[in-house]
Amino acid sequence: MAGLFSKQHIVAKEGFHRWLIAPAALGIHLCIGSVYAWSLFNPALITRIGVVTSAADDWDLKSVVWIFTVAIVFLGLSAAFAGKWLEKVGPRRVGAIAAVCWGGGFIIGGIGIVTGQLWLLYLGYGVLGGCGLGLGYISPVSTLIRWFPDRRGMATGIAIMGFGGGAMIAKFMIEPLMRVFYKAPEYLGTLDSVTLVTEAGRRMVDVAGQLKEVVVVGANDVANMLVPGPEGVYLAGTGNIGVAETFFTLGVVYFVIMMTAAFAYRVPKEGWLPAGYVAPDETKGMITEHDVHIDQALKTPQFWQLWLMLCLNVTAGIGVISVAKTMMKDIFGGALPDVVNLEFAATYVLMISVFNMVGRFFWASSSDYLGRKNTYFIFFGLGALLYASIPFFAQAVSVSPSIMWLVLFYAATMLIFTMYGGAFATIPAYLADIFGTKFVGGIHGRLLTAWSTAGVLGPLAITSLRESSTANAINNLVEKLEPAVFQTTFGAGIDQLDTLVQTKTVTISKLMEIAPSGTIDPTPSLYNQTMYLMASLLIVAFIANFFMRPVHTSHHMEK
Repeated sequence: MAGLFSKQHIVAKEGFHRWLIAPAALGIHLCIGSVYAWSLFNPALITRIGVVTSAADDWDLKSVVWIFTVAIVFLGLSAAFAGKWLEKVGPRRVGAIAAVCWGGGFIIGGIGIVTGQLWLLYLGYGVLGGCGLGLGYISPVSTLIRWFPDRRGMATGIAIMGFGGGAMIAKFMIEPLMRVFYKAPEYLGTLDSVTLVTEAGRRMVDVAGQLKEVVVVGANDVANMLVPGPEGVYLAGTGNIGVAETFFTLGVVYFVIMMTAAFAYRVPKEGWLPAGYVAPDETKGMITEHDVHIDQALKTPQFWQLWLMLCLNVTAGIGVISVAKTMMKDIFGGALPDVVNLEFAATYVLMISVFNMVGRFFWASSSDYLGRKNTYFIFFGLGALLYASIPFFAQAVSVSPSIMWLVLFYAATMLIFTMYGGAFATIPAYLADIFGTKFVGGIHGRLLTAWSTAGVLGPLAITSLRESSTANAINNLVEKLEPAVFQTTFGAGIDQLDTLVQTKTVTISKLMEIAPSGTIDPTPSLYNQTMYLMASLLIVAFIANFFMRPVHTSHHMEK
């Protein structure tokens, strides 16, 4: 069995067609790329108990967004530690272990959802699943570069395109599966037909002599329900959102596909080159035919410039991806409710995946002609302008609701995500140009620690700034309300505002239902500070790319 997974066992025989590697690489990346669909789980995970809307003891958005962050952190860490090992044992063994980790992570995470143990979700999907992400991510990259030395950008674009497209396929699996397992909670009646009591911020109802917690669905909450139902009062803890069963199903499916793909890997024999291959002229541009040892690469300024560029680019994009569905609803749901409903927001996540995937192949392939450095100038220069435009669209739609602002926002963000994915797909080719191909897999793995760092910084920035903006917005709205109206609506005084917010009884959407006529909904502006920060990060990355130079000859290995 050990020999079956050895690198020597998978050396390609004479006449092997190099394009047969592409489906295997694509298959693994399509599976692990479903991590980009994490925001599709967010609405279900924060309504695990309430089902139709969040109950007091449901996990909050910040808690579940951090699971995505942990997965990305362990992606980078596992890739960094396994990169050198990959060069020794080959891609089949690494790909098989990735299948066990990624599939098993879903199973353990599902158990955490069923039992209400958030730490198991972090351990399963975040830690174990994150290791599967890192191992699966690096397993085909160096192999493809060796099979396609003449088209490095295109080769890495093929594989990493799958990582961007994984969320597209997951979209057609996650929500349909949750609907299959969905069970609505017990409906008690309309709000005016049920006598509610507020205790410690929770809404309660007397059921057979016992006070039981309920959730209240208002007009603004109906559009956010997984399966639409009537407004009114529902008994918390009596339904099933279906997310745990979805985790179990996906874990099995991904394991089977990834294990099959791992067994399809082949590596070229030592010294193999495609027919007609012509080595590039090193005096023109930044492509080298010399190799830099994996340990020596970390001693060069070029490695750390690329590390910084990747970190800042990912920080800018990954925070938005982690809350994409929520962000679309926040910015346009109130101004254009007939257009931007829950399904529209889910489709937005799908389109992010589509453009992320297309961008990976398009930009990586284009970099073979434009040059890696020029391609990254486009990513950072144009990207900064696009991020800075989003607050303008959000402000405009809150003042004057129009489909035009939605179209402009959509176009700007989709272009952003083509370049976000393109930067990922092009970075292995950039590394091969600068450090040679011999250790590119291991160097790439260590560079992915930048992704781990960005996986913390991006979601931290967007959730913290959004949380701060939300708190300010709620306080400003409450100042416009009559205390008596607040007391009647929520069953408690304004002096208990902090408790009511913490238990999710008071939200911006519920306050807007009783706000004075003409009050502008502050929700679309919750992400303004974040977008300006992201634009600034890309400007710094632009400067780092500007100073990129070839590696000094003292770092080259002897032929």
